Amino acid sequence: MVHSREGSVSRRTLLGGALAAGGAWAASGAIAQQAAVAGQQAELPQNSVILFQGDSITDAGRDRKATGPNDPAALGRGYPCLLAAALLADHPKAQLKVYNRGISGNKVPDLADRWEADALALKPKLVSILIGVNDIWHKLAGRYQGTVADYETGYRALLERTLRDLPGVRIVVCEPFVLRCGAVNERWFPEFHERRAVARKLAESLKLCFVPFQAMFDRATSDAPPQYWAGDGVHPTLAGHALMTKTWRRVVGI
Repeated sequence: MVHSREGSVSRRTLLGGALAAGGAWAASGAIAQQAAVAGQQAELPQNSVILFQGDSITDAGRDRKATGPNDPAALGRGYPCLLAAALLADHPKAQLKVYNRGISGNKVPDLADRWEADALALKPKLVSILIGVNDIWHKLAGRYQGTVADYETGYRALLERTLRDLPGVRIVVCEPFVLRCGAVNERWFPEFHERRAVARKLAESLKLCFVPFQAMFDRATSDAPPQYWAGDGVHPTLAGHALMTKTWRRVVGI
């Protein structure tokens, strides 16, 4: 069981806290619903490896020559570093090992190509994946031809491979998101919405935790303009990464 600064945290406590906090962010209860799923399986064994995977949003300028766990240089300047700092501070007795293996520009096929070395070999107990924005952005730029169906097929294969090769692993599927500013224009839609729906569909069909980042940012734009959260519509600002960190913890329950 994971430990908080006040001692052991029961499943009932985690579930209650996740539901109460998550409801504040969800426009239609989506985060609260996912928090309920998360609260049922929030325990992490001692010495657990936590892995963050994805593209530049996850990469966040990390030093790829730094490969050890819990190294600020290796964790980058985004939500994986903020999450690692909070988890390590809140659960010192758990002796967690946190890695960031996001790589800028990656799409689902790129993750698949490096999954053995950058995921399976680390034997994570929890792997959080945020992937999908480049699958459409590179397509719009003429550098990729993958369809929504390709995204679904490739992503499902990656998730099923992980479940098969890492028995007992907990997978967190993070929803791809964009904000309507900067590089994001009407050409992105409706295909981007279709890709977001695929991520949710896969999480639901495989009974995985789903973090609804798009709903979170959509709600946040009522408090500040899109540029406040992601200047180019894709890459979060410091405020955007901090908001992702809060929501990820509320939904995942650790």
